[in-house]
Amino acid sequence: MMSADTRLEELSVSGLGEVDEPAFSGLAERHRRELHVHCYRMLGSFEDAEDTVQETFLRAWRRETFEGRSTFRAWLYRIATNACLDLLARCRPQPATGGEVPWLQPYPDRLLDELPAGDADDPETVAVARETIELAYLVAVQHLAPRPRAVLILRDVLDWPARDVAELLGDSVNSVNSALQRARAGMREHLPAERQDWTGDETDTRTRELVRRFTDASIAKDVAGLAAMLRDDVRCSMPPTPGLQVGRDAVVNDWTVDGFADLGRLRAVPTAVNRQPAVAFYLWREQAHAYLPLTIDVLRITGGAITEITTFHDDQFPRLRLPEHLPTDGTE
Repeated sequence: MMSADTRLEELSVSGLGEVDEPAFSGLAERHRRELHVHCYRMLGSFEDAEDTVQETFLRAWRRETFEGRSTFRAWLYRIATNACLDLLARCRPQPATGGEVPWLQPYPDRLLDELPAGDADDPETVAVARETIELAYLVAVQHLAPRPRAVLILRDVLDWPARDVAELLGDSVNSVNSALQRARAGMREHLPAERQDWTGDETDTRTRELVRRFTDASIAKDVAGLAAMLRDDVRCSMPPTPGLQVGRDAVVNDWTVDGFADLGRLRAVPTAVNRQPAVAFYLWREQAHAYLPLTIDVLRITGGAITEITTFHDDQFPRLRLPEHLPTDGTE
């Protein structure tokens, strides 16, 4: 006999009138993480994605924005996509020409691990899921106009048929295909040409070693040692702080001007966001007699060298469940 949960999962939206609020909420919550990641890809902001998922569930309970029949999951994606488009139309500017996305926020890997496994045995599926959550992808997709952005994510990330995307957006299949071509062309302009190092045990070992060296050199404030790990065309940003440095010399000069070498004592905790290695740094504060959160450096590594560093402020530490402070290590 079909269970109540299975019946709800397969229920078409036209039959939702039979479902009470607790059952509705329970079923909707099953899809929260995947909807949140979908909204995050659309918006680039963890916090905006949270708000949009809440708006999605509110609209869904009110049975808004639906005409016709679909599965419950597809219907939620439709509402979530339209909620994202509404937000983008209201208050989100296009990124600056130089590529800065000041609203960019990291997504903890521990939350990405909550996503449905899908076809985990298909290397192409795994690659798409991983590469389309990396920060470089998030930045590139923010340069697309909202509707082509939605088409790209629905078609290339979620693998929706063109006719389903056209129905969701209230558009024709030809328009969707045209928007997809424009979106793919736009992504080629902004995406890095090379894949991040992450496949294969040997590559992962080299990546871990490079992250260890980066961490040690940072704690030692060894600018020359850090510079040796950077590729010539490295990029460095610190959203929401304005400023994008491109090239090793520009990055090293920025560190010098900011007084990196004169920082106090540092400690570090490894972490991971957006399927990328990251390092959380803590600075010794005499008044607190502890190491307190400073910044999180998220690294993009290509060909055994660091090609991008995205630095986030200490307000992101709680989301990553990083310690509020680190105690003395006995040397203070």
